[in-house]
Amino acid sequence: MLPEPDPALCSDLAADLAAAGYTAEALRGAWGDAADDAIARGLRAPADRALAERDDPVAVLGRLLMLGMPQSEASVSRSLPRTGPDGLERLGLASVEGGQVRPLAVVRPQSYADAEAPDGGSSWWIASDLDEAALGGPLPEDHVLGVGGASLTLAALQLPTPAARGLDIGAGCGIQALRARRSVGHVVATDISPRALGFTRLNALLNGVDAIETRLGSLFEPVAGERFDRIVSNPPFVITPRVGDVPAYEYRDGGMEGDDVVAAFVRGVGDHLEPGGIAQLLGNWETRAGTPGLDRVREWVAASPVPLDAWVVERESLDPLSYAELWVRDGGTLPGTPGFARLIDAWLDDFTAREVTEVGFGYVLLRRPASGEPTLSRFESLHQALPGDGLGRHLADALAAHDRLTALDDAGFAASVLVVAPDVTEARHHVPGQEDPTVIELRQGGGFGRALGVDPALAALVGACDGDLPAGVLIDAIAQLLGADAAALRADLLPRVRELTFTGFLRFA
Repeated sequence: MLPEPDPALCSDLAADLAAAGYTAEALRGAWGDAADDAIARGLRAPADRALAERDDPVAVLGRLLMLGMPQSEASVSRSLPRTGPDGLERLGLASVEGGQVRPLAVVRPQSYADAEAPDGGSSWWIASDLDEAALGGPLPEDHVLGVGGASLTLAALQLPTPAARGLDIGAGCGIQALRARRSVGHVVATDISPRALGFTRLNALLNGVDAIETRLGSLFEPVAGERFDRIVSNPPFVITPRVGDVPAYEYRDGGMEGDDVVAAFVRGVGDHLEPGGIAQLLGNWETRAGTPGLDRVREWVAASPVPLDAWVVERESLDPLSYAELWVRDGGTLPGTPGFARLIDAWLDDFTAREVTEVGFGYVLLRRPASGEPTLSRFESLHQALPGDGLGRHLADALAAHDRLTALDDAGFAASVLVVAPDVTEARHHVPGQEDPTVIELRQGGGFGRALGVDPALAALVGACDGDLPAGVLIDAIAQLLGADAAALRADLLPRVRELTFTGFLRFA
């Protein structure tokens, strides 16, 4: 367990790191793009080799705090003049012996996209446990994970709209709580690991973020009877065999069978949401005995005692063998090493016992309706590459559009004025020698990067949405040009235009 972090010492360390220019950009510049990418694959040698004999603060701190390599006490003293080796030791981040500073944790600069920030980005310093490259072997079961791809994904998904009170379940190193505090007034961060909560408190102090409260416990136990405006969770959703010789990593294994951790969250979160409150999480779900994973998630939502709006997006799916290989490797056991084949067999046996043929991964957004019954039930697979950042803003805009659309009947919607979103483009495909296109496609440059084929009438309507005339007037004009019945064309186009408005191709003027 980490010692309780001293606020003044954390402030000194932050000042030292800032003065040293210890940023992700500086490190990438020091050892190059190839070595930086190799670090993500667990290879430290290219970065260490690129630094060679350099002894400036960026090189010293890069080796010590990024790569997890011991450094001389003298060089650390020069690089961290306020904190010193003794300060790192008091924070539980290093040990000092025989003139050497040996890291016990990493403190890595983490840049991230933030559409709400003035320059479109922000950065943190995030402390976490040493990874398998620094340890030289598999991770201990109480390992506290740093910032990975899933962490950044969920941070980017968080809604940027303001809220009073938030909850981060399974806080780990605290990145989601830090992100939530950018728009939420007070955040409660929970975890089953005292060490993880220690890192959460340390990282909050290191980054000068207040109003993050930590509590020990599983799922909703630490907040029994409480409600929140915003709940976020990157839960320990990794499906792990429940047998004794398979490591149960706290950061990824919730101790339940199959996808029961995610199911428990979905079924139980409604009781902890204020009316209008929103929960967001990442998760895995199994396709079992022919029942698709998304259909099983739909059943979990329906089983909630509190009715919920739901928007679930499956981003990828893996067969059982690929899933097993992914997570066996993640724990530091590689092909050809002792135990690899045994662990793979344990995973496959576990999946076979439940008749699992596929495992999906994706995003879950749940909302407790402010009043009345749920109006949003959307379960979709979107496996294409995402075009960029700003997903949190996209989700917030989609929810606002949905609420406005729900309040409008067809006559009201037809009277609405719409505009094409600035990231939308149109592609037309022609057979050589023919004037009319065979395919008309609308493409979205932001959001989920959707692309869809449209017919000439819908393409004409989208092209005419310039914020001037109501949609109904435009449809009537298009019907006249096409020689079509205006009422029939309205009945055909309005539901599809509603969908385009929800998904962000069109916006209310």
